[in-house]
Amino acid sequence: MENIKTKQSRGKRLLQYIRKNRLIYLMMIPALGCWLLFKVGPLFGMVIAFQDYSPFKGILGSPFIGLENFMRIFKEPYMLTLIRNTVLLALYTLVFSFTVPVAFALFLNELKNSLVKKGVQSISFLPYFISSAVMVSILYTMVSPTTGVINMMLVKLGMEPIYFMAQPGWFRPLYVILQIWQTCGYYGIIYMAAIMSIDPSIYEAASVDGASRWQKMMKITLPGIKTTVVVMLIVAVGNIFSVDLDRILLMYNPSVYETADVLQTYVYRLSFQSTGFPDYGYATAVNMVKSVIAFLLVILTNKLSKKYAETRLF
Repeated sequence: MENIKTKQSRGKRLLQYIRKNRLIYLMMIPALGCWLLFKVGPLFGMVIAFQDYSPFKGILGSPFIGLENFMRIFKEPYMLTLIRNTVLLALYTLVFSFTVPVAFALFLNELKNSLVKKGVQSISFLPYFISSAVMVSILYTMVSPTTGVINMMLVKLGMEPIYFMAQPGWFRPLYVILQIWQTCGYYGIIYMAAIMSIDPSIYEAASVDGASRWQKMMKITLPGIKTTVVVMLIVAVGNIFSVDLDRILLMYNPSVYETADVLQTYVYRLSFQSTGFPDYGYATAVNMVKSVIAFLLVILTNKLSKKYAETRLF
C-alpha cells in the first residue's frame, strides 16, 4: 500500500509540475516535432539496407534479402580505397582542425589589449557563416594557375605555377585549410568561454611565485579547459567520418578522384547517379556501416577520456 501511495503522490507532483510549467512544454512541442519528423522518423527507413529496394514497390513491397548488401561491401575491391581516403581525410581534419582552435584560444587569451582581442575574435568567427560554395570559390580564385595570388607570388619567386585543384596530392591539404579557416574562430570562442571561467586569483598566485606567461598557459589555462577539450574531442571523433560532402563535391574533378573519393561521395553516386538505376539498398548499407564505426569510436573515446582524466594527463 505504501508503494502505491508513493507512486500516486509522485504522479500528482509530476502533473502539478507539468501544469506549472505548461508554457515551457508548449514551446518544446515544435522542436520535439521536428526532431521526431526529421531525426527519429528517417531511422525506420534504414530497413531498406536489408532489402532489394525499389522506389516503385516501396518498403513494404520490396523483397527482403538479409545481409546481401552488407556482404557486397566486403566484396567491393574499390572499398579499401574509399575507406583509406575517408580515414586519412578525417584524421587530418581531426588533428589540425581540433588542435588549431585550442592553440588559437590559448594565444588569444594572452592578448592584453581588449579591443584587439575582440576584433580578432569577431574576424575569425565570420568565416563560420560563409557557405561551402563561397569558400571553395574563394579558394579557386586564390590558387588559380593564371590569376591566383599564390601562383603569382610563386612566379615572382622564379618558380613554376602549381595547378593546385588538379593535383591529387593537394586535395587533402586544401580541404583541411578550408576546414580550419571556417571553424577555427567558432571553436576558439568556445574555448575562450571556458578560459574565462578560470579563477583569476590562480593567475595572480602564479605571478607572485614568478611563473612566466608560457608556464601559466601550460600549467593553469590548458588544465583549466580540460573538460571542454575532452567534450569537444568526443564530438569531433563522432563526426570523424562525416566529412563535408558539399565541399568535396565542389572541389571534385576527375584528376583528384584517387584522393578525393570518399564513402560519402560513393554513397551519393549510388543514390543519385545519372546513369543506371540508383541502388538505394546498398547505399544505405554502406552508410549504416560508417555510422556504426563512428558510434564505436565515440564509445572508445569516451572511455579513454575517463581514463586520462583519472591519470591527470593535462
